[in-house]
Amino acid sequence: MPESAVNLALMRRIDEQYLRAPFYGSRRMTAWLQRDGEQVNRKRVQRLMRLMGLEAIYAKRRTTVPGVGHKIYPYLLRSVTVTRPNQVWGTDITYVPLRCGFLYLAAILDWYSRYVLSWRLSNTLDGDFCLEALDEALQIARPEIFNTDQGAQFTSREFTGRLESAAVAISMDGRGRALDNVFVERLWRTVKYEDVYLKDYTTGAECHAGLDSFLRFYCEERLHQSLNYRTPAEVYWGEAGSGKKRRRAWEAKRSIVVT
Repeated sequence: MPESAVNLALMRRIDEQYLRAPFYGSRRMTAWLQRDGEQVNRKRVQRLMRLMGLEAIYAKRRTTVPGVGHKIYPYLLRSVTVTRPNQVWGTDITYVPLRCGFLYLAAILDWYSRYVLSWRLSNTLDGDFCLEALDEALQIARPEIFNTDQGAQFTSREFTGRLESAAVAISMDGRGRALDNVFVERLWRTVKYEDVYLKDYTTGAECHAGLDSFLRFYCEERLHQSLNYRTPAEVYWGEAGSGKKRRRAWEAKRSIVVT
């Protein structure tokens, strides 16, 4: 059953506060909302945070939960220096509020260049949209290491099997270690503060079109201080080798998918 307008507005507030304070669990989030004038109890906040996939980072990661019986791979990136494109890719899922509902966004990011290789929107947390994003990204290149959290979408045999077939080493964050995938977390903050919250999208189609435009801007035009004021596209395609040819092939294959 769709959430009420009141609950959707509350979820938007929870999402904004969670970006500022990802260590807030349901107790602290409830107290913060009550102090700010919301008439809400913890049970309601707990339900909405579960729906959004949000829990305090010391408990476990946000939008994913481990799959029963799924293999968990070790974290491979501690003390590793990332020095080139396609050395490490990372992925994650985040909640995207709409004016009349919500979606989930998955993206695959090259850690070195901050380049978004692929992304998908979905109205459910099943794994299909994550697999679609992975398949598109693997048409561009093969990373040496692919990092995820321990969520069921990423520990599934379908997802890990794709990576193993491509001879990609699989790395998984430690439970509750938000900094293990910090580059994707920074991407979510940018996407939400510079696009989603400002645009206040109404429909899934509008959100998809808006994110497509913003993520192109993010990759092609937005200057990154950490990249010496270059764009992610300049760094990724310029340093990955055979950039122009591979980029043309990728543009030809790009598809628009909303599930």
